[in-house]
Amino acid sequence: MEESALGPEEQEPIEVCLMAGKIMLQSGAETYRVEDTMTRIAEALGLSGSHSYVTPTGIMFQSDNMRWAKLVRIMERTTDLQKVAEVNDISRKLANRDLTAAEARNRLAAIESSGHAYAVPLRIGAAAIASGCFTLMFQGGFSDFLPGIVCGGLGFSALILLHRLVKVKFFAEFTASFLIGIFAYLLLRAGLGADPGKIIIGSVMPLVPGLLITNAVRDLMAGHLVSGLSRGAEAFLTAFAIGAGIAVVFTIL
Repeated sequence: MEESALGPEEQEPIEVCLMAGKIMLQSGAETYRVEDTMTRIAEALGLSGSHSYVTPTGIMFQSDNMRWAKLVRIMERTTDLQKVAEVNDISRKLANRDLTAAEARNRLAAIESSGHAYAVPLRIGAAAIASGCFTLMFQGGFSDFLPGIVCGGLGFSALILLHRLVKVKFFAEFTASFLIGIFAYLLLRAGLGADPGKIIIGSVMPLVPGLLITNAVRDLMAGHLVSGLSRGAEAFLTAFAIGAGIAVVFTIL
């Protein structure tokens, strides 16, 4: 049966699968988890012989009910594990027959349209406190704790702002790390802090792509070579941007 000949009732399970996969992939879920969730949802909604192919930039899905595969393009990716957990909860309820396809689609649409689980001021505050704690963890003195908080909070704020203004992640991460280095030296000259190296190391930690590296390794171990290599390359570019921004500060100061 051609996809164009499918009625609304037949189209709805397909849209539920694609929407669930899109939300999970955009929110930082691993490739194999996205494919597994889409397969489970398809089985729960009666789509036989379903196949999904997931990469960090797109999802292809097809079942025996469809003659052609459907493609969903992934333009933006972030980290929001709350949305991943909510989609997993919907998947379990579909498997237990506690939800219909229409109800699942409405819930997924609400999740997709909702904002980040945590407000921007809270995220900036958490990044600032974490930066100060990382400064101490990397054997910085207590005099470096407050500068670490200030530099980490300002750097993370710049990262969020630049991500909204510029679509190129490399530029945003490079500029944020550059500003962290500048702020660290300015605070040092103002008499705050003793070791700019410890302050900078602690402040850039919230920018480090830890989730990307973890997902890249897990995807490679699960056999998803394309996704694993692409996520690894993205993590490398992020790490390079952070290092390059700090290197420029060390060069000019």
